[in-house]
Amino acid sequence: MIRTGFAAALLAALLFIGLRPVGPLPPLGPLLDPANGAWATARSANLPASQRVVIPQVTKPVEVLFDDRGVPHIFAATEEDAYRALGYVMARDRLFQMELQTMATAGRLTEWLGARALDADRESRAEGLIWGAERKLAVYDRKSLGYRAIAAYADGVNAWISSMRTRDLPIEYRLLNVRPNVWEPIHSFFFLGRMAHTLALNDASLKHLAAQAKVGKAAADAIFPVNSPIQDPVQPNGLSVPRYAFTPIPGPGKPDSDALLALEVRRSTARAFAFGDRSDDGDAVGSNNWAVAPKRSATGHALLAGDPHLDLTLPSVWYEMHIVVPGRLDVAGVGFPGVPGVIIGFNRDVAWTFTNTSSDVNDFYVETVDDESHPSSYRLDGRWRPLEKRVETYRGKSGEVLRTDTVYYTHRGPMSRKMGKWMSMRWTVLEPSREQDNFLRLGYTHSAREWLDAMRDFVGPTQNGLVADRAGNIAIRSTGAYPIRPGDGRGDVIRDGSVSANDWTGMLPIDRYPFAMNPSQGFLASANQQPVDPRDNSAYLGSDWYSPWRAMRINSLLRADSAMTSAKMQRMQTDPGSARADAFVPEFLAAAERVKKAGRSDAALDRAAAILGAWDRRYTKDNHRAVLFELAMDELNASTWDELESDAKPQRESRPTPQAPETQILLSLMRDSTNAWWDDHRTANRETRDDIMAGSLRKALASAERMHGKPDGDGWKWSNVRHANIYHLLRLPAFSRLKLPVQSGPSTLSPSGVRGTQGASWRMVVELGPQVRAWGTYPGGQSGNPSSARYADRLPKWLNGHLDPILFPQKPSELNPKRVISVLTIVPR
Repeated sequence: MIRTGFAAALLAALLFIGLRPVGPLPPLGPLLDPANGAWATARSANLPASQRVVIPQVTKPVEVLFDDRGVPHIFAATEEDAYRALGYVMARDRLFQMELQTMATAGRLTEWLGARALDADRESRAEGLIWGAERKLAVYDRKSLGYRAIAAYADGVNAWISSMRTRDLPIEYRLLNVRPNVWEPIHSFFFLGRMAHTLALNDASLKHLAAQAKVGKAAADAIFPVNSPIQDPVQPNGLSVPRYAFTPIPGPGKPDSDALLALEVRRSTARAFAFGDRSDDGDAVGSNNWAVAPKRSATGHALLAGDPHLDLTLPSVWYEMHIVVPGRLDVAGVGFPGVPGVIIGFNRDVAWTFTNTSSDVNDFYVETVDDESHPSSYRLDGRWRPLEKRVETYRGKSGEVLRTDTVYYTHRGPMSRKMGKWMSMRWTVLEPSREQDNFLRLGYTHSAREWLDAMRDFVGPTQNGLVADRAGNIAIRSTGAYPIRPGDGRGDVIRDGSVSANDWTGMLPIDRYPFAMNPSQGFLASANQQPVDPRDNSAYLGSDWYSPWRAMRINSLLRADSAMTSAKMQRMQTDPGSARADAFVPEFLAAAERVKKAGRSDAALDRAAAILGAWDRRYTKDNHRAVLFELAMDELNASTWDELESDAKPQRESRPTPQAPETQILLSLMRDSTNAWWDDHRTANRETRDDIMAGSLRKALASAERMHGKPDGDGWKWSNVRHANIYHLLRLPAFSRLKLPVQSGPSTLSPSGVRGTQGASWRMVVELGPQVRAWGTYPGGQSGNPSSARYADRLPKWLNGHLDPILFPQKPSELNPKRVISVLTIVPR
């Protein structure tokens, strides 16, 4: 029987697609056929109580038990059989998600969506992800663990595709009127490339160049510095409090016309390679992790917590699993749909997780070519070298050719012509490497040191890898490949590609990576802050780092508690406190008081200060004051950095300027009350710090009352202002979950941005006692079928910060039969 909710959702989805066509709709008669049409997806939404299937390549029977959280526990005789089973069950749950990501990375969306996807496909192919995936595949030994796993996984995916009944076809394929393609091993490399695009493709120089073009190099260097002025690094620096390295900030200088030209080239190149500035959601695209040594744990066991922050989607970016190969492997956690194995998780001896380092690992070069329109060679050290050419063909839904492009490659990487210049990009993610081997090897490790060894040759994206083991060891290392550049080593410049002396000279040796193991403080933490204090390690890893507010909050909570528990760590993941609010609220209140003592206050300022002063600086769902603070911060940013406002865009009310520096720079500026940056050049008056802060507070109150009503009304309630918005992959509202109230705020441990589309994609806590215990959840469910009970069943707990105990049986008989909802037996032919 079809559930009413699903029927309504399907009709809404059809209406949505009709209003915003993504391609020709199939005839409605077959689509609505209750036996095999879209309605049939409801009939196949639930797992069968028991099922026996044949996968020809399987060598011995595999038993898969699904627990009541929808997690498959795979018991196999060999690793290859385990990954064949994983491919089968993951495709059964997430096939459309897997293939959509593959099609997007490969630049083949036109085959589903027609010409409307042509620009996106051209960007993807220009970026070189297919080229990079082919290079990685070429270096794999076909007998290696990574390749064997990927090949076996493809066997399983294709076994599901070939066995699908018409009614098993996911609804998204029906709505787009397309069929699944055969899954190839290289598709897993495509997905890893797509994830690297999210985590490792950045251009820190965009904001710096934009500022330099407006206010000169000295000012730009100060407000977009290489090193954070607040140091609470990943590698402990021996201090028990953050180190404030504030230095004088020069006022705005004369515009730099040369920087303006470089900026236009850089922006154009950035668009060609499909990346740009950070979004309005700021550090909501971030992550946290921390570990506590036994001496600071109430149980005397090491504890580890991790919550990577990524796009929030339905289905989720993660898929939870447990894989057992007796005597070889026993690992649980989450992995990416489209890639075999656990990426973040634990086994019987170790637990691990990652945060992104946001390091600078891609560079640009101006190339000299033999023909500006149709080059065949590029010049290097006085000689012409042939360009590698790839003819890219884009096809429509019926196979017709929509367009062809020629993409050129130098020895550095893909090359694109913009603003009259040919630019090539070198990027660590496109280098030949074996990340799949690295990730799979983690499940076999038995100590923190073995785990670190397994990640020694990891290339990208650079990650802060945190590990803890049952012996009580905790360790963290900012792992990955960090390019060594010539000259000053900076990566935020455009170099002349005609000389090889400008190429990377190698990679940073691992002994210079940010690293710590069993520090005297008894804990470790990372939250996308600068990995190492430059006083301890001068190696260039990047610039314009996120403000370390989340790291400061984590470290303060851990320093204050010498008897940490798993329950406390779970609560920390949605802790509503904010180091950012703790830093700026007193500054606002002090400025208001100084203005009042000077006789320049008014009723509006006094009232705004009183309201803000009553806030406990916690972003709880029911608080009525965070909205005032956030609007005041927006006004403060806009008024302070008005010199950076783009001439091409109209001024936005109550929002930070697009090129606003990190808020740690703003805090540094507080020490200089008459700095020229405080003068809002859009007004006739010459303002000081206190004028700007008092004015920001006044404007914030007026804006808050205009938008949300009276301060104690429901309009000011934080849960009515800030939401999580979790969209379906096709952004179909009926299959999305929108305007969800969350306990989070900017720069809290569960950060949220204006759009609410990023956040904690997986939360995990592990206690490494004699018997490993773990808890976890993510925002969604195991199934990608919108009509399934497992589609979004984890959302309520995720919204409230609750984690489920993770079942971890060593053999099938250890799993409580009452917790088993389905048994799948996979046998050879």
